[in-house]
Amino acid sequence: MPLQTLQELAARQRSRQRNRQLGALLAFMAGAINAGGFLAVQRYTSHMTGVVSSIADDLVLGQGLLVLAGMGALLAFVAGAAATAILINWARRRDLQGEYALSLLLEAALLLCFGLLGAHLNQLIEVFMPTTVLLLCFIMGLQNAIVTKISQAEIRTTHMTGVITDLGIELGRLLYWNRSHAQGGEPVRANRDRLRVLATILGLFFAGGLVGAWAFKSMGYGAVLPLAAVLAVLAVPPLWRDLRERLGHPAT
Repeated sequence: MPLQTLQELAARQRSRQRNRQLGALLAFMAGAINAGGFLAVQRYTSHMTGVVSSIADDLVLGQGLLVLAGMGALLAFVAGAAATAILINWARRRDLQGEYALSLLLEAALLLCFGLLGAHLNQLIEVFMPTTVLLLCFIMGLQNAIVTKISQAEIRTTHMTGVITDLGIELGRLLYWNRSHAQGGEPVRANRDRLRVLATILGLFFAGGLVGAWAFKSMGYGAVLPLAAVLAVLAVPPLWRDLRERLGHPAT
């Protein structure tokens, strides 16, 4: 992807193609963070279905500490999504170019914190392990809400259950045999455009998982630093334009 295109993905002016490009890139990053995060904290932090089920199981089994841990992860994910909504609406009320870039920059900063936190994880595991889990859950909630807001809920990036379900539905429509129109009604047709988008999101999430797991195994916590850098590249241009306008310089 050209650098200029990359720098335009977080702009306020949106198109369907730009939404899908950003969604595809963030799906790759979500897969990398989720897989690398699992190697770091031995749990996946991007999907809340398993977390809610675990809370119910642990509650029945009387595992109070695990229930609290699960509730913490759930609340951190919700807080991340809420933070995105607050930042976007705050920037939108002030007519800022960086209404989406603020959340991306925050995610970049938090990933940087995760990379730095990991260097001390082995020495202070009891203190930092819960913090790391909460941080990753917050990041996943933050990111999923960004793309959800941008694409009007068309694209999700941090969990694949809905993506795979929709993919299966479109495949079912694609494979359906319209033998005759005698029964009435419109023939069944797959939305091939949506099918391509769903397959792309799933494929890039999986590819990101492979890259993230390999990078974390090879580089440790420093593997998240390139991801933080990419997010910063996305976020800085619109925020820089906002800063120039506030300082009285025309946008270029």
